[in-house]
Amino acid sequence: MLSGRRLDLLDPSPMDIEIEDIAHGLARVARWNGQTVGEHAFSVAQHCLVVEEIVAHIQPDVEPRWRLAALLHDAPEYVIGDMISPFKAALGVDYRTFEDSLEAAIHLRFGLPARTPPLIKKLIKQADRASAFFEAVQLAGFSPAEALEVFGPPPGGYSLHIDPLPASIAQARYVHRYNFLSEAAGYRGADLAFDTE
Repeated sequence: MLSGRRLDLLDPSPMDIEIEDIAHGLARVARWNGQTVGEHAFSVAQHCLVVEEIVAHIQPDVEPRWRLAALLHDAPEYVIGDMISPFKAALGVDYRTFEDSLEAAIHLRFGLPARTPPLIKKLIKQADRASAFFEAVQLAGFSPAEALEVFGPPPGGYSLHIDPLPASIAQARYVHRYNFLSEAAGYRGADLAFDTE
């Protein structure tokens, strides 16, 4: 990683994970394999910012730590890239196990439970699908009817205009949002799990 950390992909350690590496990587991973309109790709970092915002729209009283979980929901992709769901399914259970192991290490690094509680996971998935609906229609060439069929309707009262950001701006906004949410959750940030004082 650019931070100098070396991450063992088969046995990831929370100590080798830095938010700056995650933000840098996600800001340079394109959603939809880059098959989108516009000057800039729509990055996974920007997608995660949108998903966190939609989670708060759906459930305004959700705890900051679960908003942080929403921001980090695709964090493993800073290492493994963004693969479309049908391809993940074709790869089988070993891929899912690998992705889950990396996600658990990321969660532990930033003070979250290794596994997201099922109700929160469902909430994040609902927001993820809502973001995908807007992305499909505005960026990926889907008609509204096609997007409705594939992703379902977005939550009532929520609308989104997507303007894909340059990687450097998406990266900075991701780190800023992480810092805000980790503080709101009562965490000290990246040093939370490993404070020796």
